Order: sequence, then structure tokens, then C-alpha cells
Amino acid sequence: MPCTVHTTQASFIPARGEELTVSPSWKSKARRAAQLAVQACVRPEDGPVGGHLELTGDVPLCRGFGSSTSDVLAAIWAVQDAFVAPLPPEAVARIAVCAETASDSLMFKESSVLFAQREGKVIEDFGYRMPAVRVLGFGSRPENEGKGIDTLAFPPARYDSTEIEDFAELHAMLREAIHTKDVALVGAVASASTAINQRHLPIPLLDSLRVIERETGALGIQTAHSGDIAGLLYDRDDPEVDARTEHGRRLLHNIGIHEQWIFTTGD
Repeated sequence: MPCTVHTTQASFIPARGEELTVSPSWKSKARRAAQLAVQACVRPEDGPVGGHLELTGDVPLCRGFGSSTSDVLAAIWAVQDAFVAPLPPEAVARIAVCAETASDSLMFKESSVLFAQREGKVIEDFGYRMPAVRVLGFGSRPENEGKGIDTLAFPPARYDSTEIEDFAELHAMLREAIHTKDVALVGAVASASTAINQRHLPIPLLDSLRVIERETGALGIQTAHSGDIAGLLYDRDDPEVDARTEHGRRLLHNIGIHEQWIFTTGD
């Protein structure tokens, strides 16, 4: 889901020569993305081009906020802006996957897509943006104290045949939800996906969260499949959305979840 709570900014200054540096120096994925973007934007006959990439931002690491993809995309877009050589989203996706192995689909801004994150390919373009929802986000594992999940040490989920069949049904449900702008159906898809993920990266307090979902009239529960954040989804256009969200905040506090944030997708 598009989230504006945290952001990443990048600037790129080209320079002759092959050396390309990045600050902070440990942002190796962003540096690799910038190198690949330079190759895509510069003609071979122009000779080697390097430069310096500067990254700033506040996206938390290892939480499920897409910190790596944010860095990588900011780097690619900074390079294309520097050379005034816009790259199509499909090219950006290929570069992003080469740079970070698996990428989120944030490069597709105009519509929602089903995205093969390790191949950089769009499986289906749903043609429209996902209908806007209010999100009450929170840290789903309070005992982690915001430390997140080591995604490099965490093995990718291996889904069984039943789960794969369930995902096929959710795919069809999501297509219908987007085409009909049915926010309740979006919530149902999110909750079903969260339930599947319990076998692979369980949320310890899910039963309590489901009680809060019902009591506050939330549309569903979404979770990061490789992080430690989740969210209760509400209908943005519900006249009672503010009261429902505030009630949800209080109930989350009551079960020990104090790290919270609120945003609306599409804003």
C-alpha cells in the first residue's frame, strides 16, 4: 500500500569516469541501482560516467516499509532526472530487481499491479489504483521494540498447494475490488492474506487484533509478509471513520501495542 508516513530523497551529480560513490556509504543497493540507471541513460559512445549519489530519508529498516525499494527507486529517479532521460516503469522495475534481488512495485504509480517481485515483471495490471482506505498502522510485535525482521536471514515463504489455490482466489477478489472500488472486499483480501501468512511469519496477537477489528468496524487486517508491521483498514469515506480509528488506537494500547501511525492511501 502506498504510504506517505516516511520518505526517501536522492540527488545525483554525474561526473566523468567510472567511479560512482554513495552517501551513506553502506547504501550498496542504491549505489548498484544508480550504476545500472546510468548505463540505461547514457550512450556507450559517450564514455564512462560515474558520479555521486546522496540519499536522505527516514524510512525504518527491516520493518516492512519498503526501505530498500525506496532507496533504489530514489536513486534510479535521481539519475534519470540528472540526465533528463525518463525511464519507463518496466525498465525501472528491471533495474530495481537487479539491484536488490526482490523489489516492491512502487515504480508503477498510475495503477495497481500484481508484481513478480523477484523477476521484475507485471503479472497483471489492474488498470486502476486501489481504492483509498484509512490505515491504523502499528508494530505487530511489541516485544521486538521496533527492531524489525532480518530479511536477509529470513527464508522466503514456501506456500503449499492449498495456499497457492487460496492466492488464486484472492487474486480474482482483488481484481474485482479494484475494478468496483469495493473497499470492504479489499479488507477481506487483506485479512485472508494475513491469515495465510500466520504459518510463515505469525503475528502473536492476531486473535486480539481480530476482536479489535470487529469491535471498531474495520474492513480488515493487513500485514507485512517480511516485516513486523501491520494495519487495521477502515473505510475512508465512512462518516464515523475518525471515531472508529480513535477507538482502535485505544484498544491497541490496551493490549500493549503503543507504536502506531495513521495514514490514508491515495492522499
